Amino acid sequence: MENLPIYISAGFIATTLLTLFFIYKVANHSKKVLAVSLAWLAITATIGLSGFYLKTSAMPPRLLFLVGPPLVLILFLFTTPKGRAFIDRFNPAYATYLHVVRVPVELVLWALFIYHYVPELMTFEGRNFDVLSGITAPLVAYLGYTKVKLGKTLLLVWNFICLGLLMNIVTNAILSAPFPFQQFAFDQPNVGVLYFPFVWLPGFIVPSVLLCHLVSIRRLMAQNSK
Repeated sequence: MENLPIYISAGFIATTLLTLFFIYKVANHSKKVLAVSLAWLAITATIGLSGFYLKTSAMPPRLLFLVGPPLVLILFLFTTPKGRAFIDRFNPAYATYLHVVRVPVELVLWALFIYHYVPELMTFEGRNFDVLSGITAPLVAYLGYTKVKLGKTLLLVWNFICLGLLMNIVTNAILSAPFPFQQFAFDQPNVGVLYFPFVWLPGFIVPSVLLCHLVSIRRLMAQNSK
């Protein structure tokens, strides 16, 4: 990526490692989760460095091979008995703390906008309000799980709102990417996430955030039904 300062890439790599740390804690120090995560990061890094995702005219979009496997894994976890039994052992407090990674992610997106790799609508100056999830996550986790001052209903509401914010930026990111179905940001398409290390945003960080929301919602709804 021409003219992009190294500290932006380094900061994003650090953010990815922080996400990995939280996922490891969420899964109660599961070595299998750590191994699978590291293997996936290595695979996507290798493919990203090859420039595979940069061919945006291909159909289906090659980004599908980046986001598809994590989504299939999430689907497996929620639709099979073994998968549900596994995620029901996850740590809900760490599943909430994980969302703090959304703050540095937003800072990186803003930097990528400054250097013309993503459109303004993907930043907090545009249509992306996801930073609010990251800012409130530590407080929600502390009051909800450490101090137990927040009720399950409030925790559910927070998760649903933040899940909506995630879906908002994901939708805008997809529709502003230079694919045949692009709808937004024709003057500055979303190309930043097609380069390494930023391929880890749709390939690892976003699925991790999505998983933690879904795990928390499942746990809280089960508790409310009792």
